[in-house]
Amino acid sequence: MIHAEGVAEVTDATFDTEVLAADGPVLVEFTADWCGPCRQLAPVLSAVATELTGRMGVVQLDIDTSPGIAARYAVLAAPTLMVFRGGEPVKSMVGARPRRKLLQELEEVFETA
Repeated sequence: MIHAEGVAEVTDATFDTEVLAADGPVLVEFTADWCGPCRQLAPVLSAVATELTGRMGVVQLDIDTSPGIAARYAVLAAPTLMVFRGGEPVKSMVGARPRRKLLQELEEVFETA
């Protein structure tokens, strides 16, 4: 898996505990080793995780090693970014994007909280 520095990895086994049962919102990147845009997104995800510390959790899930969760949420492309709050997906974005754009999109999640 393309690992973003400072971002934890979740699996099919840990997803429900780490994401669905989390106290606050969690951004999940559905990623894969073969995904070029995922490589571009890794440093962006690291920066966003640092910037949102205390406001939102950020984790990665490898769709090849944990296909069950990807199938549960109908993830068909990598990278897919999905925000979960209260055990439910509240926002979904497909494809890499620059840090500023990602932060703008995530602000909508905080505004609707």
